[in-house]
Amino acid sequence: MSKVDIKVVLLGKEYSGKTSLVERFVYNQFVGENSYQNTIGAAFGAKKIEIGGEVLVLGLWDTAGSERYESIGRIYYRKSHAAVICYDLTDSDSFERVKFWVSELMKFEEKCLLYLCGTKKDLLNQDCKRRAMDYHKVADYAYEIKAQVFETSSKTGEGVDELFYKIGENFLQHRAIETDENKSGFGVFSIEVERKNECCF
Repeated sequence: MSKVDIKVVLLGKEYSGKTSLVERFVYNQFVGENSYQNTIGAAFGAKKIEIGGEVLVLGLWDTAGSERYESIGRIYYRKSHAAVICYDLTDSDSFERVKFWVSELMKFEEKCLLYLCGTKKDLLNQDCKRRAMDYHKVADYAYEIKAQVFETSSKTGEGVDELFYKIGENFLQHRAIETDENKSGFGVFSIEVERKNECCF
């Protein structure tokens, strides 16, 4: 089995759940909001996954979400293979900031694979009226920027592994097509954005 390193950067407004997402995926734990501390600069975590007999090491850069640290964040998302842009499913303002991060990212890494990640899904499972963002609106925006949409809960683990394994799968697909392009001189890579039928919109 060969080893491949994938740089994944997590972007999003503060309190959007980036750190909890990393904690759940890498360490399989949920520290909760009572233990929350603002990330300054960026925090790093890594985990090995296996897809199709190949071991991939995902390096996760959890960047600061506070506006005063935005310029620092640019240091960390350069040369990223994938970006997970987080927003709180119960906070519409956090989704508006998603557009800022996409714009920033595209200035430096146009080929970076994009994933929109709605967090705190467990709060919707308790009370679906707390959903602040219409799923179809998010899906339409994702289609526009060629991103995929995931809804996750770091508290329960729902959707977390699915997100990061999909990143690994897409990375391998992308790499294979780039290899073919180098051999043939042309090729196109695209990711289909799934339009899921979700309840409780």
